[in-house]
Amino acid sequence: MSRPIFEVIALGADDAVAAQEGGADRLEVVTDMAADGLTPSRETFAAVRAAVTIPLRVMLRLSDGFGAGDAAGLDALCEAAQGLRAEGAEEFVLGFLDPRGHADLPAVEALVDVLDGCAWTFHRAIDRAADRDTLRLQLAGLPGLDTYLTAGSPLGVRDGLDVLCAEAARRGEPGYEARLLVGGGLLLDHVPLLRAAGLDGFHVGGAVRRAGWNGPVDVHAVRAWRDALDTPVAVG
Repeated sequence: MSRPIFEVIALGADDAVAAQEGGADRLEVVTDMAADGLTPSRETFAAVRAAVTIPLRVMLRLSDGFGAGDAAGLDALCEAAQGLRAEGAEEFVLGFLDPRGHADLPAVEALVDVLDGCAWTFHRAIDRAADRDTLRLQLAGLPGLDTYLTAGSPLGVRDGLDVLCAEAARRGEPGYEARLLVGGGLLLDHVPLLRAAGLDGFHVGGAVRRAGWNGPVDVHAVRAWRDALDTPVAVG
C-alpha cells in the first residue's frame, strides 16, 4: 500500500515550518478556527508559501457554516479565490450545501470556474449532507475535485468509522473516485483500523497542538503522527 498522505492545518508560517519538519505532506491553510476555518489573507498565504516547499490547500469559506451566502457573498468568495490564485495558490478547499442539504452546485461551480482546473477538496460539508451518495453524484466530474475531507459523521471520526470503511471499499465507483481524507476528531487510536480498511489520507489540526488552537503546531506531535501513519498494516 502506498504511503499515506498526511495533511496538517496551518494558521501561519510558524505552523507550516513545524508541520513540514515533522513530516506533513501537505498543509491546509486557514484562519479563524473559532469558526472552523475561514479563508486566510493573501499576506498569510504568501508568508506560508515562502516558508515551506510542500503543497498548500487554501480554504475558501468566508463565514461559519456550510452556506455560500447570498450573491454578494459568493462574489466575495470568487474575488478571494482570484486574489489567492494571483498570489500563487494552486490547490483549494471548499464545500457548500443548499437549505435542503444537497450540494450547492451554483456556488461550487462558480468557484470551480475561477479555479480553472486547480485541484480542490470538498470539505466536511459532506458530513452534514442530506445524503452522502447523492452529493457525490452531484459533484462527480467537476474539474479538479480529487478529495473529500470527511469524518464519516457530523459527530466526528469515532462515530463515522463504519461509514468511512464502507466508502473506502467503494473507491472507483461513480462518485467515489476521489480520495478520502479522514479528519474531524481523528485520533491516533483510529489509525490502524482505517489503514487496514484501505484509507490513505489523514488530516489533523488540534491533535498536533499541545496547547490547543491558541498554541503552535508541535513538530514532535506531527512526527508521532507521521510515524504512526507509516507503520505497516495488513489491508483487509
